[in-house]
Amino acid sequence: MRKKILLLGSGELGKELVIALQRLGQYVVAVDSYIDAPAMQVAHAYEVINMLDGDALDAIVAKHQPDIIVPEVESIRTERFYSYEKHGYQVVPSAKAANVTMNRRAIRDLAAIDLRVKTATYRYATSYEELKAGVEFCGMPCVVKPLMSSSGKGQSVIKTEKDIQKAWDYALEGSRGDLMEVIVEEFIDFEYEITLLTLTQNNGKTLFCPPIGHRQERGDYQESWQPMSMVDTRLKEAQDMAAKVTAALGGTGIWGVEFFIGKDCVYFSELSPRPHDTGMVTLANTQNYSEFELHARAILGIPVQEIPLLQNGASAVVLASENSEGYPTFKGLDKAAAFPNTDFKIFGKPSTRPYRRMAVAFAYGTDEVSTLVDKAKEVASCIEIA
Repeated sequence: MRKKILLLGSGELGKELVIALQRLGQYVVAVDSYIDAPAMQVAHAYEVINMLDGDALDAIVAKHQPDIIVPEVESIRTERFYSYEKHGYQVVPSAKAANVTMNRRAIRDLAAIDLRVKTATYRYATSYEELKAGVEFCGMPCVVKPLMSSSGKGQSVIKTEKDIQKAWDYALEGSRGDLMEVIVEEFIDFEYEITLLTLTQNNGKTLFCPPIGHRQERGDYQESWQPMSMVDTRLKEAQDMAAKVTAALGGTGIWGVEFFIGKDCVYFSELSPRPHDTGMVTLANTQNYSEFELHARAILGIPVQEIPLLQNGASAVVLASENSEGYPTFKGLDKAAAFPNTDFKIFGKPSTRPYRRMAVAFAYGTDEVSTLVDKAKEVASCIEIA
């Protein structure tokens, strides 16, 4: 079995997916909007296009005639996927799933209205005036996010009237693609938040990874840990919600399903039809397969019977602090490597900007996850970007 796979989006998550696919003997063409993206460095071939240009996307599909099309980012003209699927291309997880989940309006309405899954109260806005009305409806504090974004870009909290204009401008600045619309949500008083990696398979057996806890700054994850300790009833609620939403969307693959866990209930937050950034902790061998290996197996129809927790783990990001062109250099790797039961991975991004994720550090073992988080952060702090 050797499939040609067209990977749309070639960041650090895509890079790990390419490695997982190549270990299963597949041929991968990596696509992104800039040259030397991380996944391009390990793929068999690559293309540089604007994936929001539908004609350019059509041309790449026609050129390579892939067996499977795998989206890895939001900024893609995903409505074209329906046509690809009709012409016999396998879209991961499915054309419907990829199109619906790329837009927060579509996925939120599916969950809250069609499936009646519990979510925060919300409203949409395409103008500053509509945002003000949405804030009044949801109350303050509230959260504003672009309808299309990734890694928390454009997300902020409105606490006072003065924050509304700033939140509107920041959301549009962080929006990916050409969609100038935001969602405003009530601020949930949650105890913690989780990512529940959910594996859907063509044999119909849906599996769940042990829940992943994480901490965010600027809407982007800083540390993640596995497992997140949860009351069984709350975990079961989250699993039931994740199974319901992924079943409605259809298709096979790994899904990063995010939840807010309150004192008395679970709130569905967001869903990504692909490996999740907080799931990089699975590279610390916390499970029998990393999230990337699980995605690869689901894509190829290789069944997975179970996903047991093998050991505790934590991850901590390494961020750039300034703008620079050309590949950065990394110092302190010898110090970072001196800690037992730890590891790190450098993504190979060809340039830097403030807060850009450039590497990740791991800690693993039998220690409590809080101890492992501190250890992973200590490893990350040794790595300097120059």
